[in-house]
Amino acid sequence: MLNSVSINAVNASKWRGPFVHPLYKDYAFSCIPGTIAKLLTGQGEHPLAADAVGGAFSIYDGVILLFIDGFGWEFFEAYRSKYPLLNQLYEKGVVSKISSQFPSTTAAHVTTLHTGQEVGQTGIYEWFYYEPLVDRMIAPLLYSYAGEHEAGTLLKKGYLPSSIFPFETLPEKLSKKGVETLAFQQEAIAHSPYSKTLLKGAKIIPFTTFSQALDAIVTHVKQPLKVPTYFYAYFGEIDSAGHRHGIGSPQFDQAIDTCWTLIEKHLWKHLKNSPNNIALLITADHGMVPVQPKETVLLNLLLPELSSRIKKNKEGIPLVPAGSCRDFFLHIQEESLLETRDLVRRQLHGIAEVVLVDELIQAGFFGAIAASHRLRERIGNLLVLPYKEHSVFWHFEKHHFEQHFYAAHGGLTPEEMHSIFLFATP
Repeated sequence: MLNSVSINAVNASKWRGPFVHPLYKDYAFSCIPGTIAKLLTGQGEHPLAADAVGGAFSIYDGVILLFIDGFGWEFFEAYRSKYPLLNQLYEKGVVSKISSQFPSTTAAHVTTLHTGQEVGQTGIYEWFYYEPLVDRMIAPLLYSYAGEHEAGTLLKKGYLPSSIFPFETLPEKLSKKGVETLAFQQEAIAHSPYSKTLLKGAKIIPFTTFSQALDAIVTHVKQPLKVPTYFYAYFGEIDSAGHRHGIGSPQFDQAIDTCWTLIEKHLWKHLKNSPNNIALLITADHGMVPVQPKETVLLNLLLPELSSRIKKNKEGIPLVPAGSCRDFFLHIQEESLLETRDLVRRQLHGIAEVVLVDELIQAGFFGAIAASHRLRERIGNLLVLPYKEHSVFWHFEKHHFEQHFYAAHGGLTPEEMHSIFLFATP
């Protein structure tokens, strides 16, 4: 069943020009943790509207959440007719359109999923951001200084993940209510500082192929579950293929084919034989738009005077880059903020919207709850928001922070911000 109420709600949430305003209630990604809790315990804070889970909240023995990175609403519509599973979910389950948070990026969404807190509360808003405890730009998912190719370097420098990510996790919250969490993560990231901290309270199970994770879930649900159980599995190949090759590439098609073929073959067909009452949830954090690396506007080459206006840390290192080529945040010295906004706005006319971040905070772009001090001390004060198919970044030395993606996300276009929430009870 297509949830037309969700489509109308998400489509009606607009901002200026081609951009949309994120939702943080009823049909929002940020409502998924509360939905999981309510389906397993009968209680959950700020869940999705009941029509997204069949019209009423029931309590299940097990809830399976498949997190399909990058498979936004546009791709669901484009590929639905090709895959029997998507058609079955459309006809027998509930298909809802939901809003991504802003920025429409994985770091923000996976942190919200694992904590139940909006991006405005976690302060983890992008792939690169300023971390005041380190006084440097960092890549939180890699747990490294921004731009380093080696993961986990912050740990080697003595920064405890519990201080960078001081959150109670969703698995910990569920455990207090008697729910077990099994988290299936790709082997390369399963025991990273980020995963171990943000999935604290869960049993983390590494996998080398997605089919292994799906087979393992089936093994568990074929037997009566001793306690209510939350199963979480992540699939990242669609997002990766889009970045590296573009959303019109054979590699992107192949990643999508792999995803839905494996889910149908290794999971969906077996769930009907489970002795447990199971709910299957499938979601994505965002969609993607095409960009061209060679056409990316490099701000400091376009406006060399910007370099002297960027804030620096205590060591004199400029606080750049923050965000991505689709949502480029600048840390501008306060005394030149308005002048810089007007300068950049003139130079990027027709390419990007340029707006004060405080205006977005006041307008609720980072959550229904007032933005926290954590966000404010980490986020830049000026945002460059490119229009569709445009990208804006910063020039560094060769092989350092190069913009080499052929598709990207982070911005406020419908293609990036409109996502999926699929619900089924096999």
